[in-house]
Amino acid sequence: MKFSKKNPLDISVMALLAANTIPLFGVLFLKWDAFYVVLLYWAENVVIGFYNVLKMAFAAVPHPIAHLGKLFMIPFFIIHYGGFTAVHGFFVLAIFHQEKGPGSLIEGKAWPCFFVFVQLLFNVIGYMYSLIPFQVRLSILALFASHGVSFVYNYLLKREYVSTNPGKLMASPYGRIVVMHIAILAGGFFTMVLGSPAGLLVVLVVLKTVMDVKLHNRSHRKAAKT
Repeated sequence: MKFSKKNPLDISVMALLAANTIPLFGVLFLKWDAFYVVLLYWAENVVIGFYNVLKMAFAAVPHPIAHLGKLFMIPFFIIHYGGFTAVHGFFVLAIFHQEKGPGSLIEGKAWPCFFVFVQLLFNVIGYMYSLIPFQVRLSILALFASHGVSFVYNYLLKREYVSTNPGKLMASPYGRIVVMHIAILAGGFFTMVLGSPAGLLVVLVVLKTVMDVKLHNRSHRKAAKT
């Protein structure tokens, strides 16, 4: 099976665009505010981390014994990325949903050692899930499916797993998140201050979608060259 490298609108890009139309519909017709939009894009970080774990698991290694290294690297990534994403979620709650502060999520018996960071992430996910309506949950599911299409199409079928390794994958999500979410948090805070006007939220969603496509194409072009 051959895949065209010249066509920028491949199946994974089309899935990405389709997933991003749901928050646009939510803003225009379901009266989503800045909190729902920013929370949705925070949830996408969790989706990205999930598929990055799968990428690390499927990544090619020079020798079968090297797969043993994944037994350390994958849990380390889950703990490190989980803590990073949990802290990011705390900021989203503190800024956009001030009814319940982040400190109230650190309750109960702590998980052992560094696994407490994963516990914090689960607490944030559970609390945020309880805040969102069905339509936002559906949008998260669409983003999950979109990244799944990209994983199967680009990483497995186009054999990107051959040109990477678990070490590279451990750091790969952070660049995208930092660039993307500085813009999203700044734009979301600005729209919240102004009362979440639909026009500005539409601009935020469109800009996020454009950045998404550009970062998506750039990352897969790099993978194709290696």
